[in-house]
This record gives sequence, C-alpha cells and structure tokens, in this order.
Amino acid sequence: MLSRLITTIAFAAAILPVTASGQDHAHGKGAAPYAGLQERQIKSLSESDIAELRRGGGWGLALPAELNGHPGPAHLLELKGELELTREQVATLTRSFLDMKSDAIAAGERLISAEAALSDAFAGKSPETRMLRELLADAAQARAELRYIHLSRHLSTLEILSQSQIDKYSVLRGYASDPCLLVPAGHDPDMWRRHNRCD
Repeated sequence: MLSRLITTIAFAAAILPVTASGQDHAHGKGAAPYAGLQERQIKSLSESDIAELRRGGGWGLALPAELNGHPGPAHLLELKGELELTREQVATLTRSFLDMKSDAIAAGERLISAEAALSDAFAGKSPETRMLRELLADAAQARAELRYIHLSRHLSTLEILSQSQIDKYSVLRGYASDPCLLVPAGHDPDMWRRHNRCD
C-alpha cells in the first residue's frame, strides 16, 4: 500500500511543472531562452535552486497547502507575535520546523544527486531508454519525498492552531482580507466586529 502511494506521488511529481526552479519555457519570446544555462553544473537546477535545497527551504513545494489554509511551521514562527502563539504552540512548531528542515536537507541532497545523474547521462553517450526511465524514476521519487516532507508538516499545524489563528495567518500572509476592516452593507458594525472577534 505504501509503495503504491509513493509510486503514485512520484508519478504525479514527475509530470508537474518545475515552478520553483525559475525555468522559463517561453519558447518564441526570445531567440535563445536557455542561453547561458548550458554552463550550469546540473542543467535542470540553478545555483539558487541548489542553495535552497541544501538549506532545507520550501522551494515552493508546499504551495497547495499554504494557499489553501494550511500554514507551515516556518511562517507561523515568523508571525508568532502577531498570531499570539502560546509557549506550547511555539515549542511544538519549533520541533516540527527543525525536524522538517533536517529531513528536507537530506531529501534535497537526494534530489540534487538524482538530477545530477540525469544531467550527466545526457552529457556523455545518450542514455538508453531503460536507463532514462530509471533516472527519471529516481528523480521523481526524490522530488515526491521532498514534497511530502514539506506538505505533511503543513498538515500537522492544523492540530495545534485555533481557527482564529489560522484566519489571521491568512490575512497576515495576504491570502485573505481582514473582515474587521470592511463591514458589509446591511450589517450592524458592532455586531459584525464582535462576531469576527475584532479588537
């Protein structure tokens, strides 16, 4: 069951566009859109991509959670004052963040190695179809594992936050408007503010 889930995630990750790496596939907009990229050590990863992976950064992999109301531990800790997180919440989020970072660094290294192997395969003789499939599977599995590490930590934060903290996080991050700033027509302002827990 677990191996089937990993295979499914790996396949899904393999067909998703690489949005985090800053690659621009705007064919026809310039005479040579990839000019200069041939100098990269790993052709599919920029130096900033590699640096982000090696520091355990999010690399944009958790956007499905982040933009759908599932905050991540790193940004929650950055906003701990504004969100009025309790000491216990901060301690739990700190542990989650440190574990995530450690796991993400290890998984990021595996992804870098997999992409390097793929790049090297094309630098020499053209890889055979079977070898190409294996290289792609390795890279897809490494990416899926890294993505799981980030997304799963976003899931775990919901268990320790109140709904009002989650709502406030969305406002602070610019994903939602503050209901306290605009009272809809037809609503009593005092009742509206009280209902939305406005200060």
